[in-house]
Amino acid sequence: MDIRRVVLDVDKALARPQLTEIAAAIEAVSGVQALNITVTEIDIETVGMEITIEGELIEYEALVRAIEGTGSVVHSVDELATGSRLIENVERQR
Repeated sequence: MDIRRVVLDVDKALARPQLTEIAAAIEAVSGVQALNITVTEIDIETVGMEITIEGELIEYEALVRAIEGTGSVVHSVDELATGSRLIENVERQR
């Protein structure tokens, strides 16, 4: 399956790892061409993040292993795009 975009809900400890460490681990995964890390929540002990990864033929299992190898935890897949091209979300009118 040609995974082109993955949006993940990820948590990390407040002190470590640094966002740059997570980004470097993700960039090293085969197929990754770009990524964006957005901090969505900070509490006393953890930092919640939304991580968007784009590329071609992204190896999902390797991606999760890379993120978890930094000490972070993947909570959920919030978006997954596959196929020969990306389809951007279109707002539905009701």
